[in-house]
Amino acid sequence: MPPYSSAQKQQIAQFINFTQAKDAVATKFLRAARWDVEQAIDAYFQSPQGAGGATSALNKIFDSYRDAPDENPDSIGIEGAMKYLGDIQVQLDEVACLGIAELLQSPSMGEFTRDGFLNGWRRVGCDALDKMVAHAATLRAQIPSQPDLFRRVYRYTFPLCRMQGQRNLQFDIAAEQWRLFFTPDNGGVEWNSATTPWLDWWIEFLEERGKRPINKDLWEQVEVFMRRTQEDEEFGWWSADGAWPGALDDFVVWVQKKRGKTEMEVE
Repeated sequence: MPPYSSAQKQQIAQFINFTQAKDAVATKFLRAARWDVEQAIDAYFQSPQGAGGATSALNKIFDSYRDAPDENPDSIGIEGAMKYLGDIQVQLDEVACLGIAELLQSPSMGEFTRDGFLNGWRRVGCDALDKMVAHAATLRAQIPSQPDLFRRVYRYTFPLCRMQGQRNLQFDIAAEQWRLFFTPDNGGVEWNSATTPWLDWWIEFLEERGKRPINKDLWEQVEVFMRRTQEDEEFGWWSADGAWPGALDDFVVWVQKKRGKTEMEVE
C-alpha cells in the first residue's frame, strides 16, 4: 500500500469495515470521492462492484417488515415501521426516530420506501440489524451535539409531519415537535434557561395568537432563533429591521414585556 496519512489510513479502514472491500477498492473509491468516506461508500454501493451483497441483505431486511407484500412490495407501513424501529432500539418519542426518518428519506411518519431504505443504509455502511442499532445509537449521541446534523433533521421534520395536501404544519403538531427538539429528555437540546423559559413562552405566545398553522419559513427560523438566544438572551443581535418572520419579531416584544421592559429598551 502506498504511503498515506494517518487520517487517510483511518478512512480506508472505515471504508473496508463498512463494505468488506479490499484495500485497492477502498483507495480507488476514496480517491474518486476526494477522501469523503460517506460519498465513497455511497458511490461503491451504487456501482456494480458493490451493489450485490449489501443490497441483497438490505432487501431481505426490508422485505421482512412489509405490511402488505402483495399490494405494496416497495413500502413498509405503520405496523412494520413500528416493529422495525423497535428492533433497532429506537423509540417513537425521541429525536433519533426523526433522525432515522431523515436518513431513510421517509415520505411520511411511519412509512419507509425501498429506495430510501436501501440508499440510506448503504450510505452509512449498514447492512445488518446490529449495525443499524449501532448507527441509531450514534445518531442519538450526535444530533444534540452537532448543530448541522440537528438542523438537517429538524428541517426534514416539517414535510415529514405535514398533513397530506397541506402546505403548513398544524400548530398542535408543531408544538409537539418543538417540545421534542428543544428539550434534552428525548434527545433534543435545552432551550429553556435558568432565567428564561424560552420554549414554554414561545408556545404560550403562539397559543395567545390563536394557534395558527406554522409555515416552512417560520419553522426553520425558530431553530436559528433558538441558537441565537442561547448565545445572547438579551437580544443584542436582534433588530426590528431584520429579516426574521413577523411572528418572531412579535415574540421578541412579547418577551420584553414579560420581563417588564419596553420595546425601546430592546433596540
